[in-house]
Amino acid sequence: MTKSNVYTRTGDHGQTSLVGGQRVDKDCVRLESYGTIDELNSHLGLLSAMISGMNRQLPAPDADELAAIGRTLLVLQNHLFVVGSYLATDSATTQLRSASIVTPEMVSTLELQIDALDASLPRLRAFVLPGGNMAAAQCHVCRTVCRRAERRIVALSRETEVDAAVGTYINRLSDFLFVLARKLNIMAGETEILWENMK
Repeated sequence: MTKSNVYTRTGDHGQTSLVGGQRVDKDCVRLESYGTIDELNSHLGLLSAMISGMNRQLPAPDADELAAIGRTLLVLQNHLFVVGSYLATDSATTQLRSASIVTPEMVSTLELQIDALDASLPRLRAFVLPGGNMAAAQCHVCRTVCRRAERRIVALSRETEVDAAVGTYINRLSDFLFVLARKLNIMAGETEILWENMK
């Protein structure tokens, strides 16, 4: 088996290749969009590790629910590879691969998960501050990086056509992360931190 080189030296002067080989500047809006997706995926990996640590401290029913959440996060990380691959492909010059297409089913599944989580939570009566236990706080970090990814995708859509399903999926993902942060705090027995006007 031949080992591939980690470094290629082809990016030493501020450019990189898109899917299909097209060279672009590393600070272009397309790179910013899928680079932020990659950043989000890394944050989700940290969240998943934190949830795994929580899992070892909870009784069986809650541990089973946390394990299910961990499996969901793994699916979401795989989905983000689909989103990143889509964004890394300039469809004006390169044919989009089927594995790079964000499907309506991905969006609808995420909506069902949001609804299921939200139904298990107390009614929200005030703004929630990021924080609580470590996993919930990290979930809020994921949410805000997700929002930034959405902004970068909107910026890209002003330069080139972007499938509406991509933006919709990322928008729903940030909603999912918000309700998941609330769920993780409640499961850990943490009181939600509510915004107060401290003027």
